Amino acid sequence: MADDDVQFVEINGARLAYRIAGPSDAPLFITLHGGRGMGDHRSDFKAYRPLSAGSSGGGGGYRVLSFDYRGHGRSSATKPYTFSQIVDDIEGIRAHFTTARDERKVVICGGSFGGFLALEYAIRYAERVRCLVLRGTAASWHQEEDAIKVLEQRLDRAPSFSVRMLREKVFGRFESDLEFRLVHLAMMPLYSEAFDPDQGLRSCLGNVYNAEAHNDLYSESEKYFDYRGQLGQITAKTLVIVGDKDWICPPENSAFIASKIPDATLMVVENANHGVHLEKNEEVIARIRSHLKT
Repeated sequence: MADDDVQFVEINGARLAYRIAGPSDAPLFITLHGGRGMGDHRSDFKAYRPLSAGSSGGGGGYRVLSFDYRGHGRSSATKPYTFSQIVDDIEGIRAHFTTARDERKVVICGGSFGGFLALEYAIRYAERVRCLVLRGTAASWHQEEDAIKVLEQRLDRAPSFSVRMLREKVFGRFESDLEFRLVHLAMMPLYSEAFDPDQGLRSCLGNVYNAEAHNDLYSESEKYFDYRGQLGQITAKTLVIVGDKDWICPPENSAFIASKIPDATLMVVENANHGVHLEKNEEVIARIRSHLKT
């Protein structure tokens, strides 16, 4: 995907970067990326773009839309950086890309931090969501302690990373964009069961790191999100996907979500980590297609 594929749209005073693929009259499938202050839409668009084409089994395609949140990727650094504002932006994106005559509900697909946002959106805008797909995420900030426990067992995979960095930096505050970049590079080996250090370096160099956005989204008012008591309010048909080796949102978090959302389905993928949608792409895409058809 070339950078010139990126388009921009004004939503709630921010200039948001996005890519879109699929028939203009197809149902809208909005992806929500992970990474507070460092994520962008690119990997999600790569992973889920196959859904824009019809399947060999006769299933129709979707209009797959992936965008960068305000303060992330190529979108404008327009404050505020809050869960509530980004969820309002998701609704703005949905409204912009649907027409008055299009009454079909959208599919929301969120992973990691994007999964936190997807849950809030599906609770606040339940009437807008037909299907919900969650990948490697959690229903509350208590996931942080689960991740710390897993890290203590896997520190040998990332010798330049530490529990203190996870607790005080990743789950806390960065002093600069450069510190953010260096810490992320140190933790990268934890995210994949087949980590490629050369690709990791290229990815790190190609990312945008916004310490201010990260810090605001981990501030006292934002850090302690908790949707556990509201999961029963979600009416969307829900598929929860997680890699059995996910370290930062361990599988028990996904199992909890699936147990509390009415009629939700849990898919645990063997030998996959946090990036299960990339590591096991064909398997994940096939399962999502099946979920959306039934």
